[in-house]
Amino acid sequence: MTGCRAIFGPIFSQHDLETHDESDRRLRDAVQGVPPDVQWDEPCAASVDDLLRVHTPSHIRMIRELSAHGGQHFIDPSTYVTGRSFEVASHAAGAAIGAVNAALDGDHCFALVRPPGHHAEPDRAMGFCLFNNAAIAASVALDRVERVAIVDWDLHHGNGTQNIFYTNDRVLFCSIHQGNTFPRTGWVDEIGAGAGRGFTINAPVRSGSTLADYHYVFEQVFMPAIERFRPGILVISAGQDPLADDPHSGMRLAPADFGVLTSLLKTLVSTPLALVLEGGYGPSHGMAIGQIFSALKGSFELPEPDNLYPRESTRQIVSVLRKLVI
Repeated sequence: MTGCRAIFGPIFSQHDLETHDESDRRLRDAVQGVPPDVQWDEPCAASVDDLLRVHTPSHIRMIRELSAHGGQHFIDPSTYVTGRSFEVASHAAGAAIGAVNAALDGDHCFALVRPPGHHAEPDRAMGFCLFNNAAIAASVALDRVERVAIVDWDLHHGNGTQNIFYTNDRVLFCSIHQGNTFPRTGWVDEIGAGAGRGFTINAPVRSGSTLADYHYVFEQVFMPAIERFRPGILVISAGQDPLADDPHSGMRLAPADFGVLTSLLKTLVSTPLALVLEGGYGPSHGMAIGQIFSALKGSFELPEPDNLYPRESTRQIVSVLRKLVI
């Protein structure tokens, strides 16, 4: 029987700015949703060699040196570094690696980390993110499997993850996100380049989207693409900021909807899932985490597609994507 694990530790409280949206408080709220019977693992720091898999030496050096200065430093208006940030961000990347290795070894695993990572580009920190946790973990996974699929359901487009693998035909990147918002990337015509052409799929759905829209994109685009790609592992950049009560959100998802999305993806690969926390700032975030674990641990009641009514704008996006990448 497949086990279920979480990776979390007190180290993640050491990168903190109390008045910032991306503070320790939001992770403490999230972990309240982890069921009591889930095994907890301590995170280990990623090595510099693992960070170098996706980041430039100058970027890693900048984060290390800013952190060594102590105090608080803002890289951009939303992204900060404290005296412990290099250490904490290295542990976040290491926890993501741990989640991938646990999944490949037979257990579903959710790395509950901060800072998040999917906006971090090879040479740039942005959008709360210092190192790209999911991309680093996916790169490590490629040492053990031939192909990796990444599904990013965070409210915002994972521009960093996309850019890292944009020319790579061994990684399929699928992102559903609110269109025309930060970071203003992730349009339907961004489909990869060179050898990676066709291995990036973006669904920039409109504000106000519900489970019906997400389910339609998954069923009509993401799931067929993943099945055809046949990845050795599926990594989820799990940001729960599309929740209706999230202060950043224009979406209308409920906590149980993340259990539905998790259940849909569980059926696609022979290995357990590896999840890495991205965004999520609202009061029901912990409930959504609980629903994800419920789906990982057992069966989850899926809605009948005939009872879901995606908006016409979502149908149009799917129609375009099916012509471009399916």
